[in-house]
Amino acid sequence: MGQSQPWSGLGAVGQSLICSWGCLRVFGDTDKYLEAALSPTKLRPMATVLMCRRLPRLSRVTAISATAKRGSSKSKKEKRDKPGAAKTETHSGATIQLLKPQDYRVLYNPAAYAKGRAGSQQHGDRDSSQALGDTFTSPGTAQAPQTFPTASSQALSPGRSALPKASTLLEQSRLYKEEAEKEKREMHDSKEDPRMFQKGRPEYRALTCDSAEPAQPLPAEEGDRILQSVAGCEGSPGVLRDYFLQLSRLPAERRAVLGSDARFGALCHHAVTAIRLFSTPDLILILKACVPLAVPASHPLLNACEAEFCRRAWDMGLEQLLLVADCWRCLDRSVPSYLGILFSYANLHWKDLTLPQFVQLLYIIGEGRRSPADLAQKVESTILKHLDAFTLEELGAICLGLFKSLSGISEHVMRRIADRVALQMEDMSTYALVNVLKMLRYTRMDHLPLMRELGRVIPARIPATNIQGIMHITLTYSSLHFFDEDVLAAVATSLPSKVSYCRSKDAAKFLWSFGCLDYEPPNEEEFYSSLIKQLHAKLHEFSKFPEHLLTALLGLAFVKRFPEELIDFALREEFVQKTRGSKYELNKDLFTLGKSVEIECPTYQGSHLTPQLCQEFAEMVSSFAEREIYVRPEIVEATSLLESMLGGPEYVKNHMILPHTRSSDLEVRLSTDGRPIPFNFKDPVATKKLRDMGVNLTDDLMSQLIQGRAHNQSPTEVGNESRIPSQERGDTTCMGGALSAGATSQAEPKAGLWQPGEVRLALQVSNRNHFCYGSRRLLGLHCLKRRQLRLLGYAVVELPFWEWFPLLRRTRSEKLSYLHYKVFSPALLTRAA
Repeated sequence: MGQSQPWSGLGAVGQSLICSWGCLRVFGDTDKYLEAALSPTKLRPMATVLMCRRLPRLSRVTAISATAKRGSSKSKKEKRDKPGAAKTETHSGATIQLLKPQDYRVLYNPAAYAKGRAGSQQHGDRDSSQALGDTFTSPGTAQAPQTFPTASSQALSPGRSALPKASTLLEQSRLYKEEAEKEKREMHDSKEDPRMFQKGRPEYRALTCDSAEPAQPLPAEEGDRILQSVAGCEGSPGVLRDYFLQLSRLPAERRAVLGSDARFGALCHHAVTAIRLFSTPDLILILKACVPLAVPASHPLLNACEAEFCRRAWDMGLEQLLLVADCWRCLDRSVPSYLGILFSYANLHWKDLTLPQFVQLLYIIGEGRRSPADLAQKVESTILKHLDAFTLEELGAICLGLFKSLSGISEHVMRRIADRVALQMEDMSTYALVNVLKMLRYTRMDHLPLMRELGRVIPARIPATNIQGIMHITLTYSSLHFFDEDVLAAVATSLPSKVSYCRSKDAAKFLWSFGCLDYEPPNEEEFYSSLIKQLHAKLHEFSKFPEHLLTALLGLAFVKRFPEELIDFALREEFVQKTRGSKYELNKDLFTLGKSVEIECPTYQGSHLTPQLCQEFAEMVSSFAEREIYVRPEIVEATSLLESMLGGPEYVKNHMILPHTRSSDLEVRLSTDGRPIPFNFKDPVATKKLRDMGVNLTDDLMSQLIQGRAHNQSPTEVGNESRIPSQERGDTTCMGGALSAGATSQAEPKAGLWQPGEVRLALQVSNRNHFCYGSRRLLGLHCLKRRQLRLLGYAVVELPFWEWFPLLRRTRSEKLSYLHYKVFSPALLTRAA
């Protein structure tokens, strides 16, 4: 081979970058790049491509020669195996030497690589210690995952498995491209994703700020010329406007350094000085230019612009106001005063709103996290007016705006939206669908057609949905108490491979949802171990978000899983103090977790809640129960009838045996031969009455209670007779043993101690909220409660709503007969004995 000459005009920097991941933009994608590198027709008659550290997974210097004869594998192999085919430099890079480098151009753009490195470092929970090209491995050999720049300028997760062996460089490039696409799919862009609806109509172009790269970028030299001219442009608004517009068309890497350029600072200062001299359209153009120029949200220029737009707002049109609001969103600047003016203006000109303007307004409302109360009724009527005209993506945007701003919406309007979505779900993007589900969850509305269609459509989409979308889908099912095994199984199958993308919030919501629905998937060990491992990895986040750790641990407790290290961390005094400072009320969750550990983990040696805290939490829960739970009609009726049947309030206690489980129990105690035992002496008056009176529950009276009448007695009379004091009836015994007049009761046991031959019943008066929607499947918290009651020795007796609620409308005798059957069940007494 003759003496080759360096590629003219390429230079050392270009030689290095031609083999870096960032320079793939020269060819558009990896496959085209490597095809060009390996094609003899594209590199001319003879070329040597030297690739080393800048091409991933190649540890040795590999020389690949291409000859004019295509398809000669032998010739290629011989030249590939020659170590001296090209001269290697000591720096990490690549040298391309050509005999005839005619008409070959390289576009130098290092920003993609630099941005990729920056993106990698922003993810502190991922391995960003090495950038692409800093590690050597053998060709095709699997290695520990590393971060590298991608088309989305985001770091790849270390959780993925190493790439399989690839026999060719093209295969390697394909695998890397797939990984980059997966990364891009998993990473949610909170700024751009909610704006996808704007692509559906051309009218949005006048209402929104386009963040796309300019079609005709301005040469960097022209940018320097403009900056040099800044000194002579004072007092000329038109020139200032043009300068901003032209600079906004510079290449991205050049715009990125403008912020540190004193000349650009001077340009901004001139604009601030002349702020009132700009016409409104020119001022809007300057604000739009600030978006690609990435002007910081707190910049003095933006301060001046906001003040000026607030001053001019009432003289602007709705289209202009919405456009300016969109620019503020793109600039990540909070402008509550401006938004207040916008909402007031929209309220006065509501009849003039076009459909795109209405949707854009709701988008702005959502991004501003503000819900104008005076617009609520108008928003609902406008949704109904245009419901059939909205695109499906616009429906998703409307729901997201309402959800983010915590705007209430009537069940009627939400049901109408859900009706349409249920009919067209297959045509809806998953992102828009998830936004509808968020609002469905917020309104806590059951919509069976939508949920059934979701169960049919969504399982196949789960693998291609990013982790946050899957979390919101799963959370919808648990929030609405809707159990669909196909959906949950699809989530459980896909999650382990995606778990490294979970935020602490995502991992917590997954665990809560599966625990709430009391579902353990077929791959339960893999599923739970991967999420618990992710909780450990995110432990540093829980100091800022303590609610996520408690949510996760409660979800695990529901399904009998207690990771002791995490529990010890959650019950430490310093963490408990952090929960006190949370904006959420976490005391109940702490209480449930702490007491559950005491009952279910006898060998646990870690931190515990203090007795004082437990007492405080118990009093708080009991106070709530007295106001909201004990007084429910189904519970009051059951308590009254049991007292009547058993002989008085001393034989029944309506309370929470386990206060941390947040629901009531009707406690009854029996001897092994089936006789009720008095124990409820909380009320001193009741205790005195018990000493002085008794009720003799004879076989005849029991028959009357069950059958409802004796001879000509009404059920009411039977009930009244069961409460007749013993002095009036001349009896000297009561249920549970003889108590002569004036005798002292010895039936009351010490709290928590079991008496010999005693059976304790915990009657559960359940309601629909204790079960999954439309089923008899108990929710996780209530499964936990029953499990713990049994561990403490109680016999759990169910009065399920599908049996008890219909009886509430029946006769007294039927209700007494039902309760007698439940309390004195022979099977129950036999098992207890």
